[in-house]
Amino acid sequence: MSETILVTGGTGFIGSHATVVLQQAGYRVLILDNLCNSAISVLDAIAEITGQRPDFVQGDVRDRQALDALFRSRAISAVLHFAGLKAVGESTQKPLDYYDNNVHGSTTLLAAMRQAGVRTFVFSSSATVYGDPQKLPLTEDHPRSATNPYGHTKLVVEDMLENLYRSEPGWRIARLRYFNPVGAHPSGLIGEAPQGVPNNLMPYVAQVATGRRPRLQVYGNDYDTPDGTGVRDYIHVMDLALGHVAALRRCQQAGQEMLTVNLGTGVGYSVLDMVKAFEQASGKAVAYDIAPRRPGDIAACWADTELAFQTLGWRATKDIREMCEDAWRWEAMQAARAG
Repeated sequence: MSETILVTGGTGFIGSHATVVLQQAGYRVLILDNLCNSAISVLDAIAEITGQRPDFVQGDVRDRQALDALFRSRAISAVLHFAGLKAVGESTQKPLDYYDNNVHGSTTLLAAMRQAGVRTFVFSSSATVYGDPQKLPLTEDHPRSATNPYGHTKLVVEDMLENLYRSEPGWRIARLRYFNPVGAHPSGLIGEAPQGVPNNLMPYVAQVATGRRPRLQVYGNDYDTPDGTGVRDYIHVMDLALGHVAALRRCQQAGQEMLTVNLGTGVGYSVLDMVKAFEQASGKAVAYDIAPRRPGDIAACWADTELAFQTLGWRATKDIREMCEDAWRWEAMQAARAG
């Protein structure tokens, strides 16, 4: 394969792992990233893993002129769009930032794609579009709603994609509803490296295990769940990345299609389940305190995975042990490099 795939947000957590599996599958990758929550050194790590350094342009999906120049200068055949802000808690504090980046950025990118005649688009959506679940496991036809600004930005872009698909012929779109990505590449060379205080559970747990942070805050222990803490469907980032390659191939084979699928494992684990599993993987104690619930959080959420298997032939294969072992390897290597 010689076509170029544009990966927005490709130096971030999920985008970097997707870039690895794309390159290993034979695709040429061009990354566009503004480095607001990632580092340029990720490119070296990707090159070490795959033997090929992806092309890279530092830029923003909200910059229409830069996007037009990019599409004019490269033979781009498809776009995987990861360039989004993603922290539920932060979105309740900075909603305008989330609408600007996630909605305005997607609108600008799609307009540039249309101008360039590129019609294949894989979108990072989220299980947050299901709101507070009415039933579990969550199937793709579950009613959608949003309990926080982050989830609402994903809803808006999903609707925009449906409107676009129905209004213009030739679009091949996959809306991939992620559950909770965790873990790292098994090499330990790339992983989740948030700038500042982590907003997601696994990197925070890992930083407590290395001693970088003193204690984990567990937000709420009075949910209607087995141990009172929130239950989520955690998916290994490498499984998630492989799901993107499967979705891209499905889109490339279709004449016109809009596909909406969950990417999860179908299994729910509580916050304390994850803490215990991480302690076993790392051999380190993870101290924690119980804190009040965060606004916008829900009690439990896990995926029905059958549609992804039926349409993409994809299923997650990595379990909670591998998620924690790989996340720990990454965090321990990070700590060693930092001295």
